[in-house]
Amino acid sequence: MSQSVRTRPEGSGQALSEAYDTALLDLDGVVYAGGNAIVHAVESLATARAGGMHLAYVTNNALRTPDTVADHLTELGIPTGADDVITSAQAVARLISEQVPAGARVLVIGGEGLRVALRERGLVPVESAEDEPAAVVQGYGGPELPWGRFAEACYAIARGVPWYASNTDLTIPSARGIAPGNGAAVEVVRIATGAEPQVAGKPLPPMHRETILRTGAERPLVVGDRLDTDIEGAFNGEVDSLLVLTGVTDGAQLLAAPPQHRPRYVDADLRGLLTGQPEVIEADGGFRCGGWTATAGADRLELDGDGEALDGLRALCAAAWTVAGEGVCELDSGKALARLEL
Repeated sequence: MSQSVRTRPEGSGQALSEAYDTALLDLDGVVYAGGNAIVHAVESLATARAGGMHLAYVTNNALRTPDTVADHLTELGIPTGADDVITSAQAVARLISEQVPAGARVLVIGGEGLRVALRERGLVPVESAEDEPAAVVQGYGGPELPWGRFAEACYAIARGVPWYASNTDLTIPSARGIAPGNGAAVEVVRIATGAEPQVAGKPLPPMHRETILRTGAERPLVVGDRLDTDIEGAFNGEVDSLLVLTGVTDGAQLLAAPPQHRPRYVDADLRGLLTGQPEVIEADGGFRCGGWTATAGADRLELDGDGEALDGLRALCAAAWTVAGEGVCELDSGKALARLEL
């Protein structure tokens, strides 16, 4: 994918599952939410896999091990092996192993996923700042992570021990709504110490490198629901991306996306893997997709026509991103989006 500024979603004459050899799928908000499969996910992934597409599951959540994630997906009806799962815990463990001596101790502030990943790299997880760790690593530890774990991190960091974070997602989807993620916990330690961690997870290069090393993908397609992790990670890795609207991103956020947050494709859910993508063309002083035409007015985005709501959103993206260029579209999109009832 070119790093030139994207000004519209692009079309595809092929089904995406045929145009790309590997789908690098985010989990929360894409495949499942709150532990339950998202509508159309199971059957869409089965069809893509049957057609020859390799499916890999790439998550910033460092709590669970690849085995646990694979078992969960299999229970949902998505047959998965541990080798098909790549976590930010694995990415940060590799990053640490490249910077500390072999067999070094690492203070873990997080869950079992981090411990397993560190052991895979020959490192020794420890629980206390008094264990003379060579590094501190912080990852999502679940809602029951004791407050005292943050204190252990602060004690070690204050002594000059280097600090790493699996990821800095401020929020995480749950069955009851949006909950604090590892990024919120990282902020606690940052505020207390004034230090800055090295971060491995999406959207940063260590996670993309880990994913490509483990999957061997040659024509990967990143599939995600978050602009600031999944889509920006694809941008940083110079690969194409599909945004699905089953997670945290809504229409207004997509229209206001800066260049690094603009996906190549936009679709409602994982059924988008199984189809081509419609073209957005310049027409009538604006941009047309399907039965909709979008234009940028003096102070707001305008939308005329009718048809599939997603086509209207794609047309609006073209109008918004074109007027924004390398910046952010500040035109009011409320009335136009209300017509689509997304």
